[in-house]
Amino acid sequence: MRAMPSKASPDVGLAGKRLKQRVFLALSVSSVLPLLVLAYVVHRFVLSEIDSPSDVNLFGLHGLIFFTLLAMVAGAWLIWDLGRTIGRAAELLSEQANAGELGDRSDEVGTLMKSFTGMLSTIEQQAIEINTLATRLDAAYKELEVTNTKLKETSFRDEVTGLYNRRFFSLRLEEELSRFKRFNHPVSVVILDIDGFKNVNDEFGHAVGDETLRELAQILMKHSRGINVVSRFGGDEFAILLVETSKAGARLYADRIRQVVATFPFSHGKPVTASFGVASLPDDEVATAEDLFRAADEALYAAKRAGKNQVVAAGPAAKVS
Repeated sequence: MRAMPSKASPDVGLAGKRLKQRVFLALSVSSVLPLLVLAYVVHRFVLSEIDSPSDVNLFGLHGLIFFTLLAMVAGAWLIWDLGRTIGRAAELLSEQANAGELGDRSDEVGTLMKSFTGMLSTIEQQAIEINTLATRLDAAYKELEVTNTKLKETSFRDEVTGLYNRRFFSLRLEEELSRFKRFNHPVSVVILDIDGFKNVNDEFGHAVGDETLRELAQILMKHSRGINVVSRFGGDEFAILLVETSKAGARLYADRIRQVVATFPFSHGKPVTASFGVASLPDDEVATAEDLFRAADEALYAAKRAGKNQVVAAGPAAKVS
């Protein structure tokens, strides 16, 4: 805290000394009351047993009552006067501080008001500094939260396409499989692979190949629901987790994407097609998330073998579309 001006120290000390004297006097007078009560008890229960009543006449009951009332009145007056002084000081502090007249008083009230004003100014300044610091800390904390969110999001994103990566897809697939076991809600996996993507890289270069991947990512995001997980699984292979979607719904989704890709005007000007594999629960009887993904992956390679630009669903009754 900032120190008070040195010139005010003697005046503040003198004012404090005067208030201290008043408090001490009030307490002293007030303490007479229990002493008088004690004297009465001694007179009533001890000295009354003495054979010579004349020896205790000085402690008569009337005198005791008189001095007790006198002490009570004097103590009450001193305490009231002290409270009035402090209360008046507070009122004048507010009034004269607003009017800029604190310097006009030279008595102890004026001195105390100057002292109070200085202390209040210091407290107000420190409160402002504390609030400013709290605001800065809150802003720093929010910035840290945003940074952590960005870092976490970055660790789950593919650098080329901006889609979720293999790690995030695997985590979400495990979660959906657990939810299926609890509630028996359907879940499907669609895997797609660009047909002849190596030719695009060889003919146009890897920069154009990356742009092709980004364009395919935009197609997938545009034609997928928000609750679905669209990811680049690696190379030119993409995996989509379809939540609350049966095998029939997954086949329709995959075939719609297949048609859009086949007719999309890619920036390099060459036509692009893709092959799709589909696997679902509860239609495909698999025990783990890895088994479900493997079933979709095997269906994808069946589509490749069937001539590419195909959708194949896993299972013994697999159909090519």
